[in-house]
Amino acid sequence: MRFASFKHFIFGVMWLPTLALAQPVTTVEHVDLNRYLGKWYEIAAIPQYFQRMCVRDVTAEYALSDGGISVTNRCMTAEGNTSVAQGQARIADTVSQAKLEVTFVKIFGWIYFLGGNYWVIDLASDYRYAVVGHPSRKYAWVLAATPSLSAADLALIVQNMQKNGYDTCSLFTTVQTSGISVKQPLCEALPSK
Repeated sequence: MRFASFKHFIFGVMWLPTLALAQPVTTVEHVDLNRYLGKWYEIAAIPQYFQRMCVRDVTAEYALSDGGISVTNRCMTAEGNTSVAQGQARIADTVSQAKLEVTFVKIFGWIYFLGGNYWVIDLASDYRYAVVGHPSRKYAWVLAATPSLSAADLALIVQNMQKNGYDTCSLFTTVQTSGISVKQPLCEALPSK
């Protein structure tokens, strides 16, 4: 019996460093939704199945709608067509307004359901950029109010994402007209010092 307890103790101690590294994802303290509404350009993202057809010019637009927030995502496909996805967001944390649930799934053609976590985990004080994440770290989007960001902003975003436990090499830059022209891992997009 002592050996079994010792084995469990050793096994538990081996996992402590991993648990210490797996701190929960943290959001910003507060989001002013009136300032957050509008059009955002995707600067980088963790590739997702539902965005597989998008090759450039990915945007998200947020507007107040029927007591919630309408979400309109657009992108250009390889064929040169515009792909549009309509969704709905609701505020999940009414104090900080930094946690939302977003869904693009409709039943009966008008009722949205199955919302996913959409957490604002970094935000410039002037709202020139925002980083959206997920508690699992399987999703992340770097968004900007313009099609491009400065190298200084990107470096700060990468640093803050790493502090929040993200592998910034899992995000890829998004090609934008008047912005980034090459898709590459975000961790490689910063100029060398």
